[in-house]
Amino acid sequence: MASVLLDLLFPLRCASCGTGAWPFCPQCLGRLGVVTPPLCDRCGRPVEEATQRCRDCPPVPILSARSPLLYAGPARAALHRLKFGGWRVVAEACGAAMAAVNAFDAEVVTWVPLSSARRASRGFDQARALAMAVASRLSLPARPLLVRTTDTPPQARRSAAERRRAMRGAFRPAGRAPPGRVLLVDDVLTTGATTAECARVLVSAGAAHVGVLTAARALSGPVPARCYSRDDSRLSLWLPGERPR
Repeated sequence: MASVLLDLLFPLRCASCGTGAWPFCPQCLGRLGVVTPPLCDRCGRPVEEATQRCRDCPPVPILSARSPLLYAGPARAALHRLKFGGWRVVAEACGAAMAAVNAFDAEVVTWVPLSSARRASRGFDQARALAMAVASRLSLPARPLLVRTTDTPPQARRSAAERRRAMRGAFRPAGRAPPGRVLLVDDVLTTGATTAECARVLVSAGAAHVGVLTAARALSGPVPARCYSRDDSRLSLWLPGERPR
């Protein structure tokens, strides 16, 4: 009854265009890029033939990485609504898809934290919101294992090597020793410079293995056409359904 009343009073709208059905209207759903196999075994990049490692693999010490969506079109718009528009409900929808593609056997879920200043300006941390949704779906504890020590400038125009240098020293352990296997959550994986630095800090603090799980993956070069097929069964994760918990 509560869910019905919420739907009547505050109907959810398409996370991409903001006008159609939740979480993606049929028009936006048709343009949604979904990561589909075959994949790179290590980083989950969609490839033409399965491989153990690819050109887009993130740096060590990341053991594995997975993302359900491609960072383009509707997925990019949805994550912008989460990140900059305060649509926290997007984190619940993304968290369900992220948990469905997770391939890492973890003991705890943590996230790439914002700086205190940026968190205060936005009012929340989008990576934490995603981590909480993922942890709930995977029945794992979610713990803050990292602290951001510096607010790095935008990385979009930097090369992978420049990003890695910029991120060096940007995080420290949160004061508690992590368990052996940590699942690190963020919104987007691009070069992996940020998550690799987080993984390095976690390993130096005591973690043995770190896996990365993001809502979307930004890729260089061509993307297999199958990732935009409307017939893919995984699109069912994004069909309009019940209001997120």
